[in-house]
Amino acid sequence: MKKLAFAFLLCFLSTWVGATELVNLIQTYQADRGALSRLYTNRLSAEYFSRMESFNQDYLKTLQAQKYEGLSEDGKIDYVLFRNYLEKELATLDLDKRDFMQIQSVVAFGKPLEEFVTARRRAKQPDSQALAASWNAVAKAVDAQLKALPTSTKYDSWQKADLAAQSVESLNRVVKESYDFYFDYDPEFTWWMPEPWKQLDASMKAYAKGLREHYTNSVKDDGSGIIGKPIGREALEKQLAFEMIAYSPEELIAEAEKQFAWCEKEMLKASNELGFGNDWKAALEMVKNTYLPAGAWPEEVARLGEEAIDIMVKNDWLTVPPLAIETWRTSMISAERQRVSPFFLGGEVIQISYPTSEMSHEEKMMSMRGNNPHFSRATVQHELIPGHHLQQFMNQRYMTHRRMFGTPFWTEGWALYWEFVLWDRNFPRDAKDKVGMLFWRMHRCARIIFSLNYHLGKMTPQQCINLLVDKVGHEYANAEAEVRRSFEGSYGPLYQIAYMIGALEIYSMRKELVDSGKMPEKQFHDLILTQNAMPIEILRAKVTGKPLDKNHKASWRFLD
Repeated sequence: MKKLAFAFLLCFLSTWVGATELVNLIQTYQADRGALSRLYTNRLSAEYFSRMESFNQDYLKTLQAQKYEGLSEDGKIDYVLFRNYLEKELATLDLDKRDFMQIQSVVAFGKPLEEFVTARRRAKQPDSQALAASWNAVAKAVDAQLKALPTSTKYDSWQKADLAAQSVESLNRVVKESYDFYFDYDPEFTWWMPEPWKQLDASMKAYAKGLREHYTNSVKDDGSGIIGKPIGREALEKQLAFEMIAYSPEELIAEAEKQFAWCEKEMLKASNELGFGNDWKAALEMVKNTYLPAGAWPEEVARLGEEAIDIMVKNDWLTVPPLAIETWRTSMISAERQRVSPFFLGGEVIQISYPTSEMSHEEKMMSMRGNNPHFSRATVQHELIPGHHLQQFMNQRYMTHRRMFGTPFWTEGWALYWEFVLWDRNFPRDAKDKVGMLFWRMHRCARIIFSLNYHLGKMTPQQCINLLVDKVGHEYANAEAEVRRSFEGSYGPLYQIAYMIGALEIYSMRKELVDSGKMPEKQFHDLILTQNAMPIEILRAKVTGKPLDKNHKASWRFLD
């Protein structure tokens, strides 16, 4: 074990040194961005957009001044990663600014408030009597805008109305923070300001509430109770380009449908093995009913995790540090959290979903059936080793400056890639295991279909739920939770497509290098993990040794 640890240390040192030219620039950017984000806290303001645009443009100019040809191989990769990241930040700021410009008139009253917030940053003592008069006037201006709202043109979508309301609320929040800074610490402020603030706060909250309902010609809730925000084709295509995915949304949907058809064929084989003929949904129902009693489930999850680790170590398919094996642990997911995460969440801690006492009987049964041993055997390794726990362990130790370039196509793609590899290596012990693995692969295909169609405006949340229930065989509550997680959680619009698409990218690299005999399998896997997170097309340049152009754009047609 000591020899292994020493070899790992040498590997770490050689890997880290390879990208030293731009490490300081990237780390300084991260520190500077953090400092600015803590200062400019109203992210729906002209001040914020102006400052962050100039900040990212300045760094882009600094980066472009580097002599690209003189950089090492890893330095060139860092250059392309950082350039792509900065261009993505600027593009995102531009889209957000354009949206804000359409509704910014709603905070036209806000200049005196913004001046107050700016002065508070340096603790300038206010003229409280004058400030009270100013806030009294601003509150009246807000009330006048609210009174005029019914006769003004409505927004053509609820998203615009919501953004308008958020702009008022964001301004109100930073004013409240500044008000709290002075209140009780400045006697004059404390005497003059409580009533003007009370009126201003009430006026802004009432105005935001009115704005949020000031729209027409769009449906906010299709009956599912899930309120998301489709980003539209322009933003979708830009995000795909920055993720180095050289395909249109329609091409990706077509690939998902192709992959789904393969899953259905394999599911029919498993269904026939189990004696259900071509009624694979009946076979799926039988597998769901293999669930364990609630108290017995966590121990079985831990056993499944150990089983996956043993398989990796025994076959020596990649390096698994002993400390990574030692340090993973478990926790349970609350009933409330299971509304958006009905299955595992993973990393150093594998978070387990299973019924809690406050759930209804129907909810308990759906949770137990959806987390049966044959479904879960296919996903415990996805969350632990060689999946997310091992990824995070390596990311904290190798090329750590690249963690800023994290992408779900690398994170989720790697974990799902291993499900592909294990399927090829007869990981399923029987037809029930095959049903479990195929269920999850079908689910990942469906995620591409419903999430892209949703953001293109072609599917509603309820239609997405129905797709998961009817086509994949999900329990209704679990399908609802998956869709809620996709559109109301903290996940980006491409997150759900990243599982299957990222896996297909890595699987394509495997064919190109490992299956062709150009690179040993273990070297291939270790190289991926020690490079840290990045778009997989850029990772491919490192793995294949092909040089990157400094202005590299998405071009790899890995599905072809």
